[in-house]
Amino acid sequence: MKSVSRALPPSAGRRRAVVAAGPFLVVLLVSAGIWTTVWGRLPDPLATHFRAAGRADGFTSAEGFAAVSLALLLLFGAAVGSFVQLRPDAPEVPWVIALGYALAAVCGYAVCVTLLSNADVADVSAVRVSPWVLALSLPVALLAGALGRLLAGAAPAGPHRPRGAVSRLDLPPAETAGWSRTISSRPLFALGGLLLGAGLLVGLLADWVGGVGLLFGAAVTLPMASVRVTVDRRGLTLSPTLPAARCRFRRITPDRIAEAGSRRIACFAEFGGWGYRIRAGRSGFVLRSGEGMVVRLTNGREFVVTVDDAATAAALLNTYADRARSHQGG
Repeated sequence: MKSVSRALPPSAGRRRAVVAAGPFLVVLLVSAGIWTTVWGRLPDPLATHFRAAGRADGFTSAEGFAAVSLALLLLFGAAVGSFVQLRPDAPEVPWVIALGYALAAVCGYAVCVTLLSNADVADVSAVRVSPWVLALSLPVALLAGALGRLLAGAAPAGPHRPRGAVSRLDLPPAETAGWSRTISSRPLFALGGLLLGAGLLVGLLADWVGGVGLLFGAAVTLPMASVRVTVDRRGLTLSPTLPAARCRFRRITPDRIAEAGSRRIACFAEFGGWGYRIRAGRSGFVLRSGEGMVVRLTNGREFVVTVDDAATAAALLNTYADRARSHQGG
């Protein structure tokens, strides 16, 4: 039976684009209103970074803070909007929109708290922000994300694919073969690029203490945005394609594999997001929803990787697993 995928109608795609852009536009308008109201009452520089106890320990010029705030909103908004425009039918779109709402809310909350805390202050070193006010950013982000997910609507139904049969490749005992594919994630590339750009902007225009955390996030995210999946006599190997990343994410040798198969993977429903995910009794490297390889290990756990042509990779992996068992038995 031919599988059918149901795409969003053009009107629904336009609605989602408007929904995705909405929070960034609202935050820009609200921030502009607050800037206009308090501009003449602000010290220079502003207290823009606070310790956990609420005491200011970082200061930035008013112009620099405005530039960083605007840059972050534009970068995050461009990333979310681009993904929704390029892949309106992707099952991840509702969650990308939810992430956009959370990011917009956090940025807007930080701008508002910073400006209102600095207004009418004679000594900028005396600016204080209650720890409870700082902690409130988390529920604000969660509520905004939940609203975004609700407004985004349901994900389009993907093609129905039955679970692939477990098979082997007809490979003569003396011969070896290899299989390799590259999997990539545009959202992770965009997120890594945003974190890198935001870290550099914050470091150059504000302080490097705040920028280091963003740069660290970029260093973690970018290598995971594109990964080469290889199956050969050594087993299953996952390694980043980024030239600067000299490491392996995972290698599973044939003697540890009980069986491999293929099926459709729903990354958010099964793993809660993209990247290297760990769940009870299973783990996986998922960069999208769709075709994937499921490897059942000899210890009973499962490892999942979303990749095209997963059935061929699973068949070759089963062949090498059979050879490893026959050698052990012999």
